[in-house]
Amino acid sequence: MSSLAPPIEQPQASPAKASGPAIQFKDVSIAFEQPVLDGVTFQLNHGETKVLLGESGTGKTLILKLALGLLKPDSGTINVLGEEISSMREQDMYRLRRRIGMVFQESALFDSLTVEQNVAYRLMEETGKLTDEIHARVLEALEFVELGQTYNLFPGELSGGMRRRVAIARAIITQPEVLLYDSPTGGLDPVTSNTIIELVVKQRDVFKTSSLLVTHRLQDAFTMASHYFDRNLNKMIPLEDGSARNVHTTFLILRDRKIIFEGTAPELLRCHDPYIREYLS
Repeated sequence: MSSLAPPIEQPQASPAKASGPAIQFKDVSIAFEQPVLDGVTFQLNHGETKVLLGESGTGKTLILKLALGLLKPDSGTINVLGEEISSMREQDMYRLRRRIGMVFQESALFDSLTVEQNVAYRLMEETGKLTDEIHARVLEALEFVELGQTYNLFPGELSGGMRRRVAIARAIITQPEVLLYDSPTGGLDPVTSNTIIELVVKQRDVFKTSSLLVTHRLQDAFTMASHYFDRNLNKMIPLEDGSARNVHTTFLILRDRKIIFEGTAPELLRCHDPYIREYLS
């Protein structure tokens, strides 16, 4: 990776960091034709990255949608950045979403917009135009994901991995307090996946952003839990054996509508639950 871009300046009107957890689910249940989540309780602390694991259909992406206020639970409460969102009005939810970044599956870029317009989209919603200040913010975000020279290109001119990196730039340009990643490496080759995970680790360790990350790749999860981003070397490096460094990364496993495990990588590896042992094998 190239030299580390300077930190993006925080907006002057940025709200103070909320006390308590960044995200907290309390006894959350939701059903469609069948129950999907039943009594789910967990919290994401400030500066922590929580990796959501489980088979397809267990509700991992649903948890992201609930945290973003796109869906409401049938019961239970959800607190995000100190605000209870379970019954929040949509206009108030829009205000809160300015403090949250989302990296969607398959990037979800607008094909008819340039990279710069995609990355700047949320800022341009407020101003109605691409200002010099927004242009500078876009370049900073693109430099962070090592794509500073792509701002005039269209998504169709980029590789799959580059589109994922643009999606991360779009998510971080508003300097969110919380980031939600929905399978950011899905469908990518191992080398490109590692590049994306390095960016996630970089965001975690440089800006201390609280994150929920859905993945189907155990390798990605354990890479995050066993590496940290070194700002001097400007790359992700493995923890030394016996290191006491806290990488602020925990795992949550869903099965049968419930959480069956929550804890650190070492705790997960020591778990004797037969299903979890099979899942990890």
